[in-house]
Amino acid sequence: MRTHRLELDDQNLREWDAVVLASSPEGIVLDRSAFYPGGGGQPPDEGVLIWQGVQTRIAGVRKGDDLELIPAEGDPIPVPGTTVRAALADERRTALMRTHSALHVLCGVVFRDYGALVTGGNMEPYTARMDFNLPEVPPGFKEAVENACNAEVAADRRIDVRVLPREEAFQIPDIIRTATNLVPESVREVRIVDIVGLDCQADGGTHVASTKQIGRIRVAKIENKGKGFRRVRLQVTD
Repeated sequence: MRTHRLELDDQNLREWDAVVLASSPEGIVLDRSAFYPGGGGQPPDEGVLIWQGVQTRIAGVRKGDDLELIPAEGDPIPVPGTTVRAALADERRTALMRTHSALHVLCGVVFRDYGALVTGGNMEPYTARMDFNLPEVPPGFKEAVENACNAEVAADRRIDVRVLPREEAFQIPDIIRTATNLVPESVREVRIVDIVGLDCQADGGTHVASTKQIGRIRVAKIENKGKGFRRVRLQVTD
């Protein structure tokens, strides 16, 4: 991949300069980009490119051999070699960071208190769901989980991000919190997101710097998704 991914090192970066490496109405490749391409249930970023007094709206991101920014239909396309000013949709990215971190708090609480692993998940700004291999729903589960999640938010736990060699990363106990290991064998360096003292796992998404920045977590609903599987739907509020 020719694009240097800035968001992996600086999750708070919102604007930067870049050079167009390739472009077409189907996708624009930059030499540097903080657009998150999506993955792990987190949808891709949106934003704009500003160049020569022209604006190109970015409606999504596609990850393949290159990181391709998907331009809005009908918008002008900068030619290769053009210097652009790129900017993320700040409110959307911040909302997704808060929501993704909230899911990690939920994951940490359910694993710690009930020993259940994640079997799936998805999110949009301020709303998300996570599935667990939980055979039964204990009495008071919904209220207990919500209270425990918000206690972790109030604890203002630091959220650290680091990259480790695969062998070192997999020596961390319970580093995989999903029922199936989703880290391909080809990945030799593993990005770790650590809610210090609660949840430490392999993850490629974007997160806030501490649990207090998440806001309040509301467990909206518990659903039965088949034998041994439970879906927890949550909302994030101020």
